Amino acid sequence: MADVVLDQITKIYENGFEAVSNLSLDVADGEFLVLVGPSGCGKTTALRMVAGLEEITKGEIRIGGRRVNEVPSRDRNIAMVFQSYALYPHMSVKDNISFGLKLRRMPKDEIDKRVGRSATTLGLEELLDRRPRMLSGGQRQRVAMGRAIVRNPEVFLMDEPLSNLDAKLRVQMRSDIAALQRELAVTTIYVTHDQIEAMTMGDRVAVMRKGVLQQVDAPQVLYDEPVNLFVGGFIGSPPMNMAEGVIVERGDGLAVRFGDQELTVDPEAVGARPALAGYAGRTVAVGVRSEDLSEPGPRNDVPSDRRLRSTALLTEALGSEIVVHFDVPAPAVQTEDAKELKEDIGLGDIAHALEVSGTKFVASFSPRSTVKPGDAIEVGVETSRLYFFDLATGSAIRD
Repeated sequence: MADVVLDQITKIYENGFEAVSNLSLDVADGEFLVLVGPSGCGKTTALRMVAGLEEITKGEIRIGGRRVNEVPSRDRNIAMVFQSYALYPHMSVKDNISFGLKLRRMPKDEIDKRVGRSATTLGLEELLDRRPRMLSGGQRQRVAMGRAIVRNPEVFLMDEPLSNLDAKLRVQMRSDIAALQRELAVTTIYVTHDQIEAMTMGDRVAVMRKGVLQQVDAPQVLYDEPVNLFVGGFIGSPPMNMAEGVIVERGDGLAVRFGDQELTVDPEAVGARPALAGYAGRTVAVGVRSEDLSEPGPRNDVPSDRRLRSTALLTEALGSEIVVHFDVPAPAVQTEDAKELKEDIGLGDIAHALEVSGTKFVASFSPRSTVKPGDAIEVGVETSRLYFFDLATGSAIRD
């Protein structure tokens, strides 16, 4: 096994396009690191540089302490699982898995032992004589995994391996791959554009945007403590609600004003963000997650100064909750980060379809809620869980 170090690596193509810029990451021995970000953010290019499939313009990559910048891909002792299964259609499952070992002229008994072990690990024992066309998508992906495992590599590299599977199968394969990685304890770098995959699979998650690393940390830390507006808006499903709000002083505390409505900011939130007091009288980006918005009622007594008043635009009954769409009388955040996030999830089109007059928010109500589209509603806000971002820099307002 081995660690992987990316030391300020940069990739600039001949046309001058900088796909990856000064990316530094330390992937520990046995760690499962996920690279995530919107399409075109440079995550696959970074992975291909680790694999030796892309030349490095600047910087250094080390695997197990060895510099590999000039080492051919075949000599890096890595195994890569691609978005396409890349199986040979005329070969059986057994031959597909063992093909790389045969090229290395490994003894037949050792090949059979390795193939048998990987087939057992992946539940492929009954499929070894079949051709790829006789397999389901999930089975083909397991064969591709088997071909990687059988080599006993120091590092696994996975480039969106689940993107061709249907939603239900993706959920199953997510847990299968995560369990397999823990069992094998092989250092793994996994690329995906799906932040749910990233959050559920990775020991740590690295968020990229336009070739630049934004934040790398444990999934829950990314969710709870995003360093900037882009990370806050990208991580989470549904995405974080965001609107422009004005910070105002109210007695010894602070409030945030959305149009003609105000929310008292919980003292806990103010204490955790000392710099927020310096923004009094200024407009900032305010974020809140859907689970921190609720329907006030007998069992959920929310003070009146921590409620938003609106009209339900749309409701979605999901069984465990009712998702309520409503608008807030405040401008949408119009920074470049926010525009990119909206384009990535198509939020602007939805807001237009719902004829939102301010900014669309999404709340998670109890599944017993009787709210219907068109109803006047009050939405309780857990103001200790508000997020604040500087509009000029996009950085989280904290210290």
